[in-house]
Amino acid sequence: MRRFTLTCVIAILAGQLLAGCAAPESIPTRFEFSEMTMGVKARLVLYAPNEQAAREAARAAFDRMHDLDDVMSDWRADTEVALLHEAPAGVPIPVSRDLWDVISLARDISEATGGAFDITVGPVVRLWREAHRTGEFPRWEPLRQALALVGWQRIEMEQSGRLVALAEPGMRLDLGGIGKGFAADHAVAVLRDHGVRNALIDLGGDLRVTGHPPGRSAWLVSVLTGDARAPRLSLALTDAAVATSGDTEQFVEIGGKRYSHIVDPRTGIGLTDRAAATVVAPTAALADALASALCVAGPDRAADIIGAFGVEGRLTSITAEGRVQVGQISASSDR
Repeated sequence: MRRFTLTCVIAILAGQLLAGCAAPESIPTRFEFSEMTMGVKARLVLYAPNEQAAREAARAAFDRMHDLDDVMSDWRADTEVALLHEAPAGVPIPVSRDLWDVISLARDISEATGGAFDITVGPVVRLWREAHRTGEFPRWEPLRQALALVGWQRIEMEQSGRLVALAEPGMRLDLGGIGKGFAADHAVAVLRDHGVRNALIDLGGDLRVTGHPPGRSAWLVSVLTGDARAPRLSLALTDAAVATSGDTEQFVEIGGKRYSHIVDPRTGIGLTDRAAATVVAPTAALADALASALCVAGPDRAADIIGAFGVEGRLTSITAEGRVQVGQISASSDR
């Protein structure tokens, strides 16, 4: 046995392959791919044994994100959520596992945040999209009618048969606050199915990582926080996600007042206090949703939400009374 092992070692060192001898595993190589999906540029960094394996895994991950966009987007009339909007109010219809899962998760987060996050805000969001386009405040009567349709409790779900109904005519779901994170989580699952254990997905600034680069203990990332005093945050992440929400870039000024693209589901009004939130969580869907929820909840409730979910989070809010920061995230350096 000793002579056979020695022969194998010599043969491998000589670049030959003998029967019964396994070549050593190759060191994974870094590959990077990018593609437009869900309205943003998605960037995928992964480690694979060769280019073919990397391309196959990346293609499958991008296809999964495209498929989920076909489920969740409310910008198009041919998606599954659009079909749910067109169904008769109060009449349960069967939905896919994907739509069921994202709605279920969103309802749970809505309940736990006291409605600071609510995917039924769709009718109000449509009015504010128009306001951002025209620079005019939504008319109060349509806004009042739209707000009357908001309420996560009005999503009716029956586990048997995976049935969902929207209780009132005109209800619309807006999955923009959770959809990209949900897609990133599922893309990671696809990569793992293809044997990729170390990868990073950047989906419009929402990051989801699995494993870590070879030779390191974590992914070292730098994320924009939306906070002018601390614009970037350096983190070391392993099997985790980070998401940021705020009004740094997306807002409209009407009558000298600044309104964020983030709408408070409880009032129907775009946030007027400056807010920027960053959340580090086990999944991208949770990080995505909670970042928006912290902005809406404000400094008074941010700490409770962060504690309830056991995540790391930070909210910076600038109100008429001054600048307030709640929560913290452990910044990390190279290790």
